[in-house]
Amino acid sequence: MTITRVSLANRSTFPQSIKMISRLFLGILISLSSERTQCDTKIVLNNRPIIGILAQSTKGTPVEKLGTSYIDAAYVKYIESSGARVVPIKTSLNEEEVINIFKSVNGVLFPGGDVSVTDSDYARIGNVIYKQAITAFCQNDYFPLWGICLGFELLATMVSGSSSVLSHSDSENLPLPLNFTPEYRKSRLFADISPELAQYISTAPTTLNLHQNCVSTETFKANKQLKNFFNVLSTNNDRNGKQFVSTMEGTKYPFYSTQWHPEKNSFEWSTALNIPHYPMSVKVTQYMSNFFVNQTRYSRHKFKSSREEQAQLIYNYPTLYTGNISNWEQTYIF
Repeated sequence: MTITRVSLANRSTFPQSIKMISRLFLGILISLSSERTQCDTKIVLNNRPIIGILAQSTKGTPVEKLGTSYIDAAYVKYIESSGARVVPIKTSLNEEEVINIFKSVNGVLFPGGDVSVTDSDYARIGNVIYKQAITAFCQNDYFPLWGICLGFELLATMVSGSSSVLSHSDSENLPLPLNFTPEYRKSRLFADISPELAQYISTAPTTLNLHQNCVSTETFKANKQLKNFFNVLSTNNDRNGKQFVSTMEGTKYPFYSTQWHPEKNSFEWSTALNIPHYPMSVKVTQYMSNFFVNQTRYSRHKFKSSREEQAQLIYNYPTLYTGNISNWEQTYIF
């Protein structure tokens, strides 16, 4: 480091040096003042976000005898790992109760599963939340939605207005790398992904697919509602070479969808599934959960009272070990 010394013997340079130091000090003050003003005008984030997760019927599942509805605990851990809490949205709720939950939480996750996307409580409640989120956004009320696997299919059905956009896909228990589209580079979802992680997720078979239905890229392009509502960020091919949409985000609305399961890498351990557990695969899980939770920090919804909030949190329900009877390590049963 070079140190400039001011000599008192040189009276001609001394006043100039003082002026330079004064200008420098004044510049620092202006800079600090500007930074303080910028900080004051920033959006105040909600650092206590609460996210609703849809439950679904246990009928036909390995946990059917344990209760009427369930949530795979992996989704809860996925949300909690990024600094949010969870409220279960149970299948027994009526429309008024669902709307009350919507007004109280900061985002909703539509999880994977195996129920109808048109004729089930999962679909009924999902439609109420979807319509509320659309209306809210038009009123400058930011409310993120995220669909995973079945949730992806539910969002595609609700946006298009018909389940006919879904077709068969041979993609059960199939880990794949993402085939990014050019749109991914300018997307909200992948804007902050590191080059290293983007390289990994697009070359290593790290995203686990567990679906028998899909939205083919051909169907997506032909459907005006889907094409106008979503940007496709990645595609994949099933075992028969059929190309399907694997990741998409709303062009306008903060709605996000993955046909693959980002939560599995960190929180599910069934040896019956080809779940990648590599360190970079876990980073993919964390990146995706961090993104969604950070999106919900922009929502200002809250419960009417702390008592109501505490009564609704998933902490009120025990988790059951179900890894011995299903592919879910732990499950919330209602």
